[in-house]
Amino acid sequence: MMAHPVLLQKKYARIVNSFAKEEKINLNQALDIFYHSNLYNLMREGVSDIHCMSDGYLVDELLTEIKSPQKLKQ
Repeated sequence: MMAHPVLLQKKYARIVNSFAKEEKINLNQALDIFYHSNLYNLMREGVSDIHCMSDGYLVDELLTEIKSPQKLKQ
């Protein structure tokens, strides 16, 4: 299922803002990390309705993704 584009953009903004606060980084850095993440691609493509998950869950998923050993090797 694809989310309405405006609602999806608002979801992205909330995730980036929460992620920036959690990691104590500025919004530009958080935005760059988010837009280069697998999570963003999954949300954009509507895979498994991941965009329906809570903001907190998605921030945790992003944190897990960036801290995974595979991500560090790239």
